[in-house]
Amino acid sequence: MMKAGERWHCTNAAYRCSILVEATGETEGKNPLCACGGIMKKQYAPPVFKYLDFLRFPEPIPARRESPED
Repeated sequence: MMKAGERWHCTNAAYRCSILVEATGETEGKNPLCACGGIMKKQYAPPVFKYLDFLRFPEPIPARRESPED
């Protein structure tokens, strides 16, 4: 399923074409093909967890060591 606003890129290392989807469309269980014939893949976006974000603790600030003065 291709959704409007997604960015897809060509897996052909020599070509590396990129497209921005303007209209939602559907392909029959296959990734779209690039003009060069290579398979296109959706750009990876890591998952975002919102439900358990309150469990995160702020990172501790490293203590500064004072160097001994000569």
